[in-house]
Amino acid sequence: MNTELLGIVATYLLTLVIAIPLGKYLAKVFAGEKVWTDFLKPIESAIYKLSGINPKEEMNWKQHMKALLTINLVWLVYGFFVLMYQDKLPLNPDGNPGMTPDLSFNTIISFVVNCNLQHYSGESGVTYLTQHFVLMFLQFVSAATGLAAAVVFFKAFRDKTSTKLGNFWEFFVKSITRLLLPLSLVMAIILAFNGSPTSYEAKDQFISVQGDTVNVSRGPAAAFIAIKHLGTNGGGWFGANSTHPLENPNYITNTVELVAQVIIPIAMVIAFGIFIRRRRLAWMIFGVMTIGMLLLLIPTVSSELGGNPAIAKMGISQATGAMEGKEVRFGPAITDYWSTVTTIISTGSVNGMHDSTMPLTGAWQLLGMMINSFYGGCGVGVLNYFIYLIIAVFISGLMVGRTPEFLGHKVEAREVKIAALITLLSPFLILAGTAIASYVFTNHGEAGWAVQPKNWLNNPGFHGFSEMLYEMTSSNANNGSGFEGLGDNNVFWNVASGFVLFLGRFLPIIGPVAIAGLLGSKKYIPESAGTLKTDTLTFSLMTFAVIIVLNALSYFPALALGPLAEYFTMLK
Repeated sequence: MNTELLGIVATYLLTLVIAIPLGKYLAKVFAGEKVWTDFLKPIESAIYKLSGINPKEEMNWKQHMKALLTINLVWLVYGFFVLMYQDKLPLNPDGNPGMTPDLSFNTIISFVVNCNLQHYSGESGVTYLTQHFVLMFLQFVSAATGLAAAVVFFKAFRDKTSTKLGNFWEFFVKSITRLLLPLSLVMAIILAFNGSPTSYEAKDQFISVQGDTVNVSRGPAAAFIAIKHLGTNGGGWFGANSTHPLENPNYITNTVELVAQVIIPIAMVIAFGIFIRRRRLAWMIFGVMTIGMLLLLIPTVSSELGGNPAIAKMGISQATGAMEGKEVRFGPAITDYWSTVTTIISTGSVNGMHDSTMPLTGAWQLLGMMINSFYGGCGVGVLNYFIYLIIAVFISGLMVGRTPEFLGHKVEAREVKIAALITLLSPFLILAGTAIASYVFTNHGEAGWAVQPKNWLNNPGFHGFSEMLYEMTSSNANNGSGFEGLGDNNVFWNVASGFVLFLGRFLPIIGPVAIAGLLGSKKYIPESAGTLKTDTLTFSLMTFAVIIVLNALSYFPALALGPLAEYFTMLK
């Protein structure tokens, strides 16, 4: 057991060893300073020339958001039709069928918004062509979209007063050429040499120990798996995701995949402080995020290592903890660490089945996605945290009787209204979506649909409610993991979660960037003795309190109806 816990500590420390210098590197890249990857400039120049882009053309925040939304719409339309007609396209050696319109709608939105909520099974639901040239492509560009949006946010606070926030396309291209592609290449090589397939051959066939003939899917999986974690995407090449022995062959690949999904979110926090010349502020933000992560991780590990009380009552020993849904080759402790980081960050990949975890673990997984700002996804983690920070600035200003300020810019009614709307958006999408699903399930279970609502759930009662709550929460948080007892490949869930995916991705990007753009354009106010400093321990604790209170008020009733009720029922 001590060895397993040591594995968690070692994995996290390795993550910091990589993430901190990576953050320093990213700050230089996006500031236009000299870095060792400058040899890639000719490639970037060729991309700009081919695309008709002037990377030196300055944009304001509205122009940035227009560019971001336009290019994402293009990808959405392109991918929608390719997924529907994939059976008529090449690179389909296994003969996988085309998707239905509702499944294609859900899938393409999911990958465009960096969620990768998969209502299909990876190896049988899509072809090699769509895996490679639609889904893997989107895993690069969706991550780069979040990173570019974060850099726009950075630019707003770098200078004292400015409406010129750089060029979206330059940030976007550099995110891929200077970060995602090089790291993905290194990681894909590690995975390939440890057993992840990299061929375009059809299914392989072997005879099992029991004498059964088994067909095993293959494909160029290693490259897909690399960017799925580095870009905090999370979509599995195989339906079982990183529990699959070809997607995650051993403890080495397990560690590599764990480190990969955390390094960029942490690095972006470090880069923020260096970029705007406020390193202390970045470390304070990192501290709050880390405390939040530990407060979710520690009870998760305790809950799972403690075993299932229902099994304990039967007199069955659980020396290794609750093992249902977990890989014996990894053990429960590192699986608990994975389940924590994959839900606080918008990765959503799994190396164990979340639906099989203890009720309290399910509550922590849900809460991590509901908060969605403890490290968070590529770029968007910083943006999500900023909303809480602005609310903390506003409340603190009221408490001390001063006009709230952030980094020398007055926070006024317009910025607070935007922050409030974005804060209310997530609870509305999650709770309203779950309420509608619950209503349909309980009142229209016999509806004459292709999949009747009464057949959605394998687990009725409290856990069934948790499954529906988890689906909406995962969609809103752009996470993509799921409680897989829910039958989600039907018109209702494909369409409903599709809308939640779209709104839950783009409005929380537009809101923080708009606030930053508005603040950056205001007259800079030099610090004075009465200035509320945001890089202090006191203010950091205030921000943490705001995060806890807002999320407790928003989500406690829903958590009480699902995982908490299930937990207390088990104790009877």
